[in-house]
Amino acid sequence: MNVNESEELIACHECDALYKKKRALPQHSKAQCPRCGAMLYQSIATNLDRICAMTLAALITFMIAQGFPIVELDANGMTSQTTLIGAIMALWSEQMKIIAVLVFCCTILFPLTELVALLYVLMLLRTGFVPPGFNTVLRAIQFVRPWGMIEVFMLGVLVTLVKMVSIARVVPEAALFAFAALTLMVAVVVSFDPRTLWEIAERTGPRRAGRRVATTVRQKS
Repeated sequence: MNVNESEELIACHECDALYKKKRALPQHSKAQCPRCGAMLYQSIATNLDRICAMTLAALITFMIAQGFPIVELDANGMTSQTTLIGAIMALWSEQMKIIAVLVFCCTILFPLTELVALLYVLMLLRTGFVPPGFNTVLRAIQFVRPWGMIEVFMLGVLVTLVKMVSIARVVPEAALFAFAALTLMVAVVVSFDPRTLWEIAERTGPRRAGRRVATTVRQKS
């Protein structure tokens, strides 16, 4: 086996079986390993402009959700409201530090890391650059993605609100609607497989930080 042939091989990440170079696939299709059934790769038919715009919108919505109160509670004339950060600080002050850290990581740190990292990669790839630290950033996205639990948090908030309606007047605030919109946006962003960006980067050119490549990223509608 010569060097050129070995560079065209791909390996299954589950059983390490080797296969020849990737072939063009129909839109929204994927190639599976015949030995173990694991997914080898998907077709690159994703519109980078669409997913980049959705990621940017999700990041803006995320900032809105963090900066405004979630709900306002009115019980016997006493009104209280809090943001997500305020709720985390309250958990910390109540000596529930482990829960506070978990809530912070799963609802703020990991989702924010994924959105910022994905937007960073997408915007530079769209302009024909392979961003510095490309491999590290994509691995970071794949690591934090399973730990982002915005939808779980939203479900918990809704269940809590239903239970509290009987004891207090609940007034939805801006952050609640922002979190609802963010849940839908994150679902779209998560549907995008970051592993396909490796193939786009290979088509774009050498993975050198800050180097302008001669070819541009071709998008398939």
